[in-house]
Order: sequence, then C-alpha cells, then structure tokens
Amino acid sequence: MPHDHHHHHHVDPASGDRRVFAAVAVNFALTFVQIVAGVLSGSLALIADAIHNLSDAISLVIAFAARRIARRPADASMTFGYGRAEVVAALINYTTLIVIAFYLAAEGVNRLMDPPEVQGWIVVVVAAIALVVDTVTALLIYRMSKDSVNMRAAFLHNLMDAMGSVAVIIGGTLILLYDWRLVDPIVTLMIAGYILWHTGREVGPVIRILMLGSPTSLAAEDVLAEMGALEGVDEIHHMHLWQMGEHETSLEAHVVLDEDASPRDVKSALKALLVERFGITHSVLELESTSDRCCDALPIGHACHDPTHRHA
Repeated sequence: MPHDHHHHHHVDPASGDRRVFAAVAVNFALTFVQIVAGVLSGSLALIADAIHNLSDAISLVIAFAARRIARRPADASMTFGYGRAEVVAALINYTTLIVIAFYLAAEGVNRLMDPPEVQGWIVVVVAAIALVVDTVTALLIYRMSKDSVNMRAAFLHNLMDAMGSVAVIIGGTLILLYDWRLVDPIVTLMIAGYILWHTGREVGPVIRILMLGSPTSLAAEDVLAEMGALEGVDEIHHMHLWQMGEHETSLEAHVVLDEDASPRDVKSALKALLVERFGITHSVLELESTSDRCCDALPIGHACHDPTHRHA
C-alpha cells in the first residue's frame, strides 16, 4: 500500500500563537455578553451557546498551552520529546465537547416538558454577534487546524459554535414570527446532536495515536510483507508500527538475515524501503542470524517475555 505524502500547511509558531491569543480574547468577551443576554431573554439556547462558547475559549487556552509545550526539545525525562502534548490537549477538548453535548441534551429535554417564554429579538441579535465572532475565530486558526490535531479540535469547537449560532438565529426568528416556544429546546437538542456527531468522528484517531496504534494510512501487513520480500531477509518478526505524533510514523522490528547476507547492505535497503515506499523515517531494526533468532516470535507484536531465551 503506497504511503500518502501529505502536504502540511505550516504556520510560523509566533504568528500562530498571536492568532490563538486573539481568538481567546474575543471568545471570553463574547461568552460574557451571551450569558447576560441569555439570562435577560430567558433563552436556554442562548445560554447553551454561551456555555459552549466558554468551552471554545477554554479549548483555545488548552491548545495554546499545548502548542508551547510541544515545541520543547527531548530531554532525559521525556526522551521522545513533548510533541504528544498536542494530542493530549485534543483528547481533553473532545472529551469536554462530549460532556457539554450530553448536558445540553438533558437541559433541552427538560425544556421540552416546560418550554419558557423567550424574548426572540435579544436571542437573534446576540446570536448574530456570536456568529460573527465565531467565524472570525475559526478563520484565525483554520490554517493551523490543517496541520495539528490539537488545533483541529479547537477549530471544531468554534466551527460547531458558529453552526449553533445559526441554529439559534433561526429559532429566535421563529419565536418572533410565530411565538413557537418549543423551538428553543429543539434547537438546543440539535446543537447537542451536532456536537456529538462531529466529536465522534474526530476523537477516534486521537485515541489511536495515544494507544500507539498503527496509522490508518498504512497496513501493517503490507509493510511486513514488503520488508520480508527484500533480498537477504529470511524473516521479519516482532514488528511494531505506531505514530509518535500526528505526522511521524515509527517502526521497530527484528530482522532475521539469510546465511550469506550482508547485515550492512540489508539494513540500508530496509531503511530505504521504509522511507521511499511508506514514508517511515524513524525505524529501529534488530538484526538476527538464523541460529540466534527469537523464540516463539510473532510477526506483529511480541510473545517471548524472556529476552535471553533463544534457540540454540
């Protein structure tokens, strides 16, 4: 299976930090305005949108901190570096979205049973302001979201909030025109469902990285087969394929050499194959002879827990 070489849209770190900081500031200001307007108008949908917007601001703070941490170089306590800080931040933000969605759903159901009066004009005006701010925020971090799962989570927070504002505007307009009070909790439930749908699609790849799963763009069986077919290779086993970060795939494997194979040539050929065919630039290969191969070795993963136990 050929490796897809992605073209990443890098943004200067300092410029990116300034964009995120600006987005944080406008979102905190908007949250305050929305909460006040929601209390005055009695609109659950507007308060719900404000709470979601607060989560956007917090998600941006988390994303900002993770960006700074991820740039730290590797050290003795973190020998792989700090790059996964952004993946952890993404998981936190997606988890927060899920919790908020269930909360909004519960509140929406309660309001369906007893829909309150809502001053639609306040809802429409403030939600329109929120839509403008959410759109500006999303544009500020859009380019960064293409290259970072961390910023993608923060971007989705704001994109979904913008969609929520559109739904609130529609709901407020219907209240103004037809006094249909049920539209407020219905809109709230729609926002909750939309959040859950998007988050469910995005959280899986984040968990996969943290669980050391192989990248979805590569089939481990294909990598194993092509490595094993290389001249001078008798067998490949104990292979592990995982993502160190969102854009860096790593591999380790034990390579059993043919009797007359050159260890240096086989290792160089395998390294070249992994880079050119699969885009794997970080690989660790342990070379073995047929008389010194691992016992009970699995092609993928490992089963022999005693490293000194070898076939004679």
